[in-house]
Amino acid sequence: MEDGLSNSTPSDRIKLNVGGKLFETTVSTLRSGGPDSLLAALSHRHHQSSNPIFIDRDPEIFSVLLSLLRTNRLPSTSRRFTDQELSDEASYYGIESQLKSAMLPNPLSGIDASVVATIRPASDGVVSAFTTIDDGSVWIAHGGQISVYDWNLTHAGTVRTHLDYITSIRQVTPSAMAAVACDVSSGVHFYNFANGRRVGSVEWTDPTDPRIYKARVTTITESPESVFAAFDSYHKENCVLAIDKSTLQVTSEIGRQSGSSSKSIVPGNLTYVKDLGLLAANAVTSGAFGFSGYIRFWDPRSARVVWETNEPGSGRSSRFGDSFADVSIDVNEVTMCKICSKSGDLAMADLRKLSDDPWIYLRDTNPSLRNTSGGISNSVVHCYKKQVFVGRDGGLEVWSRVAQNGEHNMEIGEESFRRNYMDKLEDSERGIIKKIEGAGERLFVSREEAEGLEVWQSSVFSGAVLVL
Repeated sequence: MEDGLSNSTPSDRIKLNVGGKLFETTVSTLRSGGPDSLLAALSHRHHQSSNPIFIDRDPEIFSVLLSLLRTNRLPSTSRRFTDQELSDEASYYGIESQLKSAMLPNPLSGIDASVVATIRPASDGVVSAFTTIDDGSVWIAHGGQISVYDWNLTHAGTVRTHLDYITSIRQVTPSAMAAVACDVSSGVHFYNFANGRRVGSVEWTDPTDPRIYKARVTTITESPESVFAAFDSYHKENCVLAIDKSTLQVTSEIGRQSGSSSKSIVPGNLTYVKDLGLLAANAVTSGAFGFSGYIRFWDPRSARVVWETNEPGSGRSSRFGDSFADVSIDVNEVTMCKICSKSGDLAMADLRKLSDDPWIYLRDTNPSLRNTSGGISNSVVHCYKKQVFVGRDGGLEVWSRVAQNGEHNMEIGEESFRRNYMDKLEDSERGIIKKIEGAGERLFVSREEAEGLEVWQSSVFSGAVLVL
């Protein structure tokens, strides 16, 4: 029949008694939860008896889940229950994947994103470091603890480490092993979140050089086979160690250097670019004469530098002295962006076309936002989902890719992006933005000395305003 009316036959219908409340639906609806679900298993029993099948669960939540199976959407009545209540019941019926699909946030678009939640760990609420997972879950370091929040931002557990403070964290295996470090303590340490135990530690040692002793770790990243950690000794020696994930043994030493100049300081950030098989590092320092630093790409197999730039002293002459304040690499789009320390200008480069001067400086074509980017002392940048998110002190903005002549051109041009504010006044007053990172369809933002981790998502009800 048409107009949404059921054309099921009596033999296709099934009655369920859930917690004393009678439901009637179809076998095909129950089986839409998947062949391994409890409901699919129960659907095979309806011919054995004319009595309704009894399930000793909450009937109100079951009504929500049944509506989900019928329409692939959550009804408005689902708002009466917490996400945890819905997740627990969906897990019982074996339809977690359907619930997850329905609860995932809308595609992330910075121009209509807003803060939907602030994750506040139960103790030591100031976030010292965090790392995100592709499904939108997040691991938060607070004090010497690690708290994990799943794709639904539900607290999955907390592990207490031996460290008093954690400044670097990275999930390194799907089986929930994390690498953590502190920039005032030596070594990188591996914890199994399943049992909360430390399963190993790696120190940088060199029997031929007594200066290499109790080296601290400044940043951690990983590839499918290795963990990379940047070590810095107190005698101004630094390097990146490649550590095998399966054995937790050092396999190679990359980019060893000495000194305290801007060209030889320890990397402050590491990123593995899978499509190119390269390890990217950048370091930024500031002093009386402004910012300076480097961006460097290594082939981790040979430990050879394949490209690098140092600022100031490189790039087009008109940019001399306007060194970058922060750098971000989009491993999916294989692009890199930087934000200039003096002008506040944003520049991008295609990692497949690196040269002596690969930068394209984006031109702000939004008339209401011109000449408002310079003079900011604290700037961070993050590339994610073909967008560039920029934190300037406490303010958050997005540069969104725009269509040229009705089409999205793959080439990066000066007018390929348009800048818009994301936040409202009360958002920007919460503190200086320390780190921005995207995962799934979410954006996570931490602020200096502020408790909790902000979660930004897109919504038709967002408070952000598109400035044209």
